[in-house]
Parts: sequence; C-alpha cells; structure tokens
Amino acid sequence: MRVVIACVIVILSVAAALGIAQNQNVFSSLSGRQEPTVAASTPAPTPTVRAASSSPVQTVSTVSAVNPVASANAAAAPESPTPASPNPPAPQPAVPAAAAMPAPAAAPGSAVPPPQAVAQATMAAAPAPAPAIAAAPAHTCPGNPNALGVSRTVEIDTTGGPGFGFEHFKQHDFLKPGEVVLTFDDGPWIHNTPLVLAALAHHCVKATFFPIGKHATYYPEILRQVAAAGHTIGSHTWSHQNLNKKGMSVEDAKTEIEMGISAVHLAVGASTAPFFRFPALQHPPELVTYLGERNIAIFSTDLDSFDFKIRKPDQILKSVLDKLKKNGKGIVLMHDFQHGTAEAIGTLLDQLKLNGYQVVHMRAKAPLQSLSKYDEMVIKEQKLPTVSGRPTADVVKTVEQ
Repeated sequence: MRVVIACVIVILSVAAALGIAQNQNVFSSLSGRQEPTVAASTPAPTPTVRAASSSPVQTVSTVSAVNPVASANAAAAPESPTPASPNPPAPQPAVPAAAAMPAPAAAPGSAVPPPQAVAQATMAAAPAPAPAIAAAPAHTCPGNPNALGVSRTVEIDTTGGPGFGFEHFKQHDFLKPGEVVLTFDDGPWIHNTPLVLAALAHHCVKATFFPIGKHATYYPEILRQVAAAGHTIGSHTWSHQNLNKKGMSVEDAKTEIEMGISAVHLAVGASTAPFFRFPALQHPPELVTYLGERNIAIFSTDLDSFDFKIRKPDQILKSVLDKLKKNGKGIVLMHDFQHGTAEAIGTLLDQLKLNGYQVVHMRAKAPLQSLSKYDEMVIKEQKLPTVSGRPTADVVKTVEQ
C-alpha cells in the first residue's frame, strides 16, 4: 500500500512540474515577442520656436514655379488619399538609438496586453507620415516657358512706419544677392500702364505700384486692373507735389498724402497697402513721423532708373541692368506713367531672366484704411459729379463701326 501511494505522489509531482514548465514557456514567448514600436513611448521632437524678430519683413511663401497663383491653388487643394496596396508594410518611424534598446521586462504579476490592443494603441499614437512634396514643374506660366516668375513673397509689417530703399533708409536689408523688387510710380495712365501690366503678366511677375491720387480718379478702371492682377498698390500723394518745398505747411502736406490714399482707395474700391513713396524722394521729418503714426511704410529706392529723364527704351534698359550688375540686387524705381518704360519693360524682364535675377513680391501684413474726411474731399474734387456711377463701358456702346 505504501508503495502505491508513493507512486501516485511521484506521478502527481511530475505532472505538476510539466504544467509549470509549460506555463513558463508561454509567458516567455509572450514577453520575448517583438511588438511594433509605440510612437507614444518615443519623445516627440520639441517644435522650434522662432524668437520675435525686430525685422518688419517676413517671407511668407517661396515659389519655385513661375506662376505663384497656380502654386497657391495647388497648395490649398486637399490632398488625395494614396490608394492602399494589399497588405502594405507598416511605415516604421525613425527611432533614436536609446529607444531602439530592448524594453525592460514587465514586472512580475503585471498584465500583458493582448497583441490586438497593442496594435490599436500603436495605430492611434503613431504620427501620420509626412506627405511627399512633389517638385513644382519647371515652368507653369501660360504661354511663356521662359518666364521670370516670382521667387518669393515677403510680408511687410508696417507698424511704426519702417523705411525701405538704401538711397535713404539703411535699416532693413531683406533682399538676397540677385533678388529684385520692381516698383512703378505715377500711374495709372492710359496706354502705358496696360502695357506694363501685359508684360508683367507674360512673365507671371508681381510688382508694387505707387499711383498718384488724381490719376486714380482719371483712370479707376486701369487701377482696378492692377489690383485684379494681384499686384500691390500703395500711394504717391494726391497731385505729386514736392512735400518738402518752401511754403508747404505740414497740414497741407498731410492733406496731399491723405487725399492720395483716399483717391486710390475709392478707385480700387477696396483697402490698399500702407505703402507710400514721397514725390522726388523728399522726406520731411515731420511727415516721416506722421506716416509712422499712421503705420505706413515709406519707400525710397535702391536703383533709380531715371526713366523720366532718359525716356528712350533702350537707354532705360541699359540704366537698370548696369545698376543691377553693380549692386547685385535692389528695389528698382520705374514709372508706368512713362511710355519709354512701358516699351522697355518686356525686354527688361527677359534680360532679368537671362541674367539669373529673381523677383521678390512685397505685400502688406495689414491693409490701410483711408480717412472719411479726405474721402469726402476727393469726391468734392471730382468735377460736376452726377448721380450715375456706372463705368464708361456701360454708358457708351459702339453700335456701328
């Protein structure tokens, strides 16, 4: 009897030992299993925070295509989801060397999450892979495979009235070597401004215009074409008077400035940029202070074409290119009022492209609001106003030719 009992005890001991060993193997296989890396366990990179800059100029877009409108539309379009292939391999996020080390074993008695739960947690925590950025086509300017285009757009914070153009203001040097800003004064003007607009459109180039207030009242439809083409519009006084001339009071000068702003605002039918250029580049200190209080940026120039003196297209072209070659970059002052410039601008854009220059477009961070007092003054200045406000094209129709 004792022998039988001893045998039973031995058999039960062996069975228990086998069961424990089997359970240990199961836990060993679970703890040694290679699970997908959980992104939440890897510290997210700390975003780079740019320190507040004293510069009023910030690059807001860099366009490699020569048609910034097409590029902006493409960027705004929602991304199409990439069709999933059958059983695609899961993307493996980059793991720092420290995170690639084997994880420590779970504490005894801790619950081991089932593989399905781990997989779901991984999918929820892992960041989506960054979408691939397709290279922009080399040429996207309709009808012109050799267009100059716009290399980048900068946004100007006009708070406090910063000054630009090294002829008078040395503080803000935001252009890189080979970069050019195109600016045009004294428009809008019949025939000439449309020719300038056509040349700029042919090259998908954006510029900044400083129109005279009176001219804006003469040809508001042309100034609206400037705005519709996406160019930046500032102002250049009401009647192009030298605000630094003897006998000009500060109040009269302020009226010249503000009536110019109001006339441009009324012609465009919308707010314009707080950009101003003094006639003859004369900057009375009191008016510089006033524009600063109005948060209007002041523009001088880096390169004056002197097209108002030269007049001949070939000489205007030579003047600009020679100065660009010497300086290497700059804000260029021209006049869409001048017929010689209107004839030269197409060839100038061709030459800028040929010589490797790049155009930078300036725009304002915030619009400029005209003052109602001066709006009323501009309206009164218009001779014999009538009730009708329709454009000439709606009033006068060619019925026989």
